[in-house]
Amino acid sequence: MGKLVFFGELLIRLTAPGNELLMQSPSLALHVGGAEANVAIGLAHLGHDCAMMSRIPDNALGRGAVAAVRGAGVDCAAVATGPGRMGLYFLSVGAGLRASEIVYDRAGSSFAASGPEDYDFDRLLEGACLLHLSGITPALGPRSAEAALAAARAAKRLGVPVSFDGNYRAMLWEAWDSDPRAILSELIGLSDILFGNHRDLSLVLGRPFSGDGADRRREAAEAGFAAFPDLKLIASTARHTLTADHHRIAARVDLRNGSCQTGEVDVTGIVDRIGAGDAFAAGVIHAHLTGGDAKTMAETGLALTCLKHSLPGDASRFGQADIDAFHGGGLDVRR
Repeated sequence: MGKLVFFGELLIRLTAPGNELLMQSPSLALHVGGAEANVAIGLAHLGHDCAMMSRIPDNALGRGAVAAVRGAGVDCAAVATGPGRMGLYFLSVGAGLRASEIVYDRAGSSFAASGPEDYDFDRLLEGACLLHLSGITPALGPRSAEAALAAARAAKRLGVPVSFDGNYRAMLWEAWDSDPRAILSELIGLSDILFGNHRDLSLVLGRPFSGDGADRRREAAEAGFAAFPDLKLIASTARHTLTADHHRIAARVDLRNGSCQTGEVDVTGIVDRIGAGDAFAAGVIHAHLTGGDAKTMAETGLALTCLKHSLPGDASRFGQADIDAFHGGGLDVRR
């Protein structure tokens, strides 16, 4: 199996301690993440050869972010430096009936300022077996949108399968004169794997989907397969939020010739839900690359997304033994 390549922005997260509000006390915990980097870290912990493509400022923040991702087992040789600043975001973790809150501070980052001419995609994708992107990259601005499209086009030209997570962020798209439907449609059209649900497909196809639950998701998937001939797999989760620390989560994988939707899992005592979708993507990709069917992909993705809720930080750091233990239901101390 070749290397898995991830293209996106590295971010530094600053979190208020415990369940405090931002600025309630003069301390913040630091974690490194970013949608694509989180998936890379998750897959590296599952034994895959992962490489990150990105751009950071040449300062202590950028170097520290790269060191953290490299320390998690991801090759960062293709993370270059450039003008601009480090992208940041701030998190206040919710509790009970108070939701978590995020404040972004990423305008003018080195990554958002970079364009397709800053990356040698053909060289960086040589020997790759997958390119993973998310919709956050094109939402950052016209330069990064061009870069995301160039990366996906290069992968398609080189015969490298593309995995794309819709990750629609309305506030980012609305901050510039963007056309998210056109850009996302092209990216999905270049993709083999889509992480997205009926709402994502409704956005790009410009039509609603009837019914509810599994029927609506299958209708949306069939419309997606019809509109995008290269698309082979669509994966998504469904989350019911009871309180900030009690959710019910199910997973679904649709193929052209079948599908699997899991039952709901009660996730209680949530420590940190940030990055749970990226953990799901890592689980599905892992099962897909190791020959799993729709059921295995859905269940592996669900296991990692549920486990991620127990772990501080942005990325899953669980291995196959942790997935097996989750499916086995053993919650006693593992000795």
